Amino acid sequence: MKFRKLGNTDLNVSLICLGTMTYGEQNTQDEGFEQMDYAVSKGINFFDTAELYAIPPKAKTYGKTEEIIGNWFQKRKNRKKIILATKIAGPGLKWIRGGGGQFSDKSIESAIDDSLKRLKTDYIDLYQLHWPERNTNYFGDLGYKHDENEKNWNKFESILKTFKKIVRQGKVRFIGLSNETPWGFSRFLQIANEQKLPRIVSVQNPYSLVNRSYEIGMSEISIREKAGLLAYSPLAAGYLTGKYRNNQIPKNSRMDLFYDRYPRYHNNRTYRAVDEYFNIAKKYKMTLTQLSQAFVNSRDFVTSNIIGATTMKQLKENIESVDISLNQNIISEINSVHENIPNPAP
Repeated sequence: MKFRKLGNTDLNVSLICLGTMTYGEQNTQDEGFEQMDYAVSKGINFFDTAELYAIPPKAKTYGKTEEIIGNWFQKRKNRKKIILATKIAGPGLKWIRGGGGQFSDKSIESAIDDSLKRLKTDYIDLYQLHWPERNTNYFGDLGYKHDENEKNWNKFESILKTFKKIVRQGKVRFIGLSNETPWGFSRFLQIANEQKLPRIVSVQNPYSLVNRSYEIGMSEISIREKAGLLAYSPLAAGYLTGKYRNNQIPKNSRMDLFYDRYPRYHNNRTYRAVDEYFNIAKKYKMTLTQLSQAFVNSRDFVTSNIIGATTMKQLKENIESVDISLNQNIISEINSVHENIPNPAP
């Protein structure tokens, strides 16, 4: 396994991070235990989850993933070996704290305390805001539309002051963002610096061969400010495995079960790009999964690549990508496809 610094902290996190959002929906607790055991045996020390999980979000599975991880910690008695990341949900889901999803002092403290109970731990290494509270663009919406009448939202200063208190209490070690924009990212960093408040150490945004939008604005901030990307959806919800090529939808795959949740991928530009990348992988005698994961791993602004799997075969192939290096010829061919079909699935 390879390791990189988590922001400006003293933590070394594995380049491959174990994503867990399927635990409690597509994966049982026993399957989750098997995945976590295997990941640790391969040197992974970084797990990512969220209070929202399992995915797709439902009231009946809310918090289930954290519970499974907590049960694993309790049984394996190895909490200190894992760098654990979780998230507080943003607004919009009525079953989470009454639907407010506000990043108020009370809401953040309540969310953290509930996560600690489910995770059966007394601290969280990295606590992230799952998506912005304010009106902005995320989850595939590239165009920002300003709303003069947007609802009140908790300002960055108040959020960071709450985190300062929680860090002092020992409940959280470091803080991060998720699904954030360049403006939000830079404002959090600026205010933390000016007012000596907890500093953002990472951003968890989507990044893959079919969505390189992080390179526009965000990557420069990550590198200059030492607050790297935790890349999620590196396989574009499975499209970059090649299993959906030629209009195939395997039974019990994510597109078979939850097709309507992923409209960003259902377009001809994505299908064309996937075919082009598939041909590059074939030319260099690797799978499309290996090519896709190795590309994310190679980026200098990436701190860790969050992989997810529903089967052990998928998990093993994803983890093995850490040993694959892409030469300059492969990178050049990848960039040529990107230039012709840029970001078809943001």
